[in-house]
Amino acid sequence: MTLGNLRDLYQQVILERYKTPRHKGKTNPVHRYQKGHNPSCGDTIELTLQLSDAGDTIVDAKFEGEGCAISMASADLMAEALKGKTVKEALEMVERFQQMMKGEAEFPKELRKLNVMQGVAQFPVRIKCANLTWHALKAALQSADNAESNGFISNEKEEA
Repeated sequence: MTLGNLRDLYQQVILERYKTPRHKGKTNPVHRYQKGHNPSCGDTIELTLQLSDAGDTIVDAKFEGEGCAISMASADLMAEALKGKTVKEALEMVERFQQMMKGEAEFPKELRKLNVMQGVAQFPVRIKCANLTWHALKAALQSADNAESNGFISNEKEEA
């Protein structure tokens, strides 16, 4: 596949997920909640997670917010990939996503949809947009058993 074809695929998937997100809304019930904000371009996200009775597996993930196509598409793709993952697996996904944005990793075959976000790495200023929802996920999972707002998490200190 040529670089031009990859760029087209990247743009097509991002625009599709931005225009018709599949995981917008709030989970019911809400076991984890985290707001995120990207001061660089104004993206905001509110992530909600529904956990299993044992609290160790993500049953559902949804988001609400406003922002650029990249931040909203990243949130939608992430929410889809999280269903059925353990908290530990989800935290490992955060690390892998951030490595991917640096060009150091890819997702395995079963999560290959997330690899479409690699196209963002060509635009370093937009990496914060893609990472926003992943920062919110990490904060939500590392918070105490708490569905209340922990304030905003910001990715402003993140290096591009």
